Amino acid sequence: MKRLFFILVLAITAFTTPSFAGSSAASNPVLPADEVAAFANRVQRDLASRGANVAIVSRVGRDPSVLPDGINYTHVAFWVYARITRADGSTGQGYRVYNLYQRDGDLTQSDLVQDTPADFFAGAHSLDAGVIIPDPRLQRKLLSVIASPTYAALHNANYSVLANPHTSQFQNCTEHTLDVVMAALYDTDDRAQIKANIAAYFAPQPVPINGLQRLLAPAASQALTTVDHGAQVGTATFGSIARFMGDNDLAEEIYRITPTALTRF
Repeated sequence: MKRLFFILVLAITAFTTPSFAGSSAASNPVLPADEVAAFANRVQRDLASRGANVAIVSRVGRDPSVLPDGINYTHVAFWVYARITRADGSTGQGYRVYNLYQRDGDLTQSDLVQDTPADFFAGAHSLDAGVIIPDPRLQRKLLSVIASPTYAALHNANYSVLANPHTSQFQNCTEHTLDVVMAALYDTDDRAQIKANIAAYFAPQPVPINGLQRLLAPAASQALTTVDHGAQVGTATFGSIARFMGDNDLAEEIYRITPTALTRF
């Protein structure tokens, strides 16, 4: 009996500690604001130097040591080069970040939120970003979708950290990103067609999770449900989107950037 109790505690802990990070705006920043701002500017300058009008950027929102195997980043968003208004009221060119964030007070729901690069990294556990710069043709198509009603129409507010990208039951930030990419690639806003294309061409990232953990996940947090999965759990991640885009020659650049280094995947 004591052994069973210990196993139950471990299983619950696995879901109540930040092993599976959701997508939320920063409420308790880990890193100093000046370091975050400097890194955000480094990423912006790097993207601008490459002429990126739109990029997919990811952050590390949790301690990497607690992340499941194969998952290195916990939040992704589109960065769009546009005219911006700075905090002092002046205007200029820079990047706006298009996020899907869990709703404060109800983590089972999400909202589409625009913020700044510094806001995006304010929730980071470490200054490490994964970057995908789509090829020029896909960038143009993505900009068209993001500027259209399709971008918001593809949002499903029912949030799950482990959302199955092959279904429309739940959605997380990475799945919404993938849905928008597919909408751009196939010139469609038809959800059924988008999901059919994802099922045909996209391989989700497998997430190792045993039966006991799956049973207890909703009890720990409804945002950790796996009811939209079969025997295997798999979700969209930065890495799986990077593989899909790299394998299909859809990316101009895929790389990791830190304050001191840039490494190509």
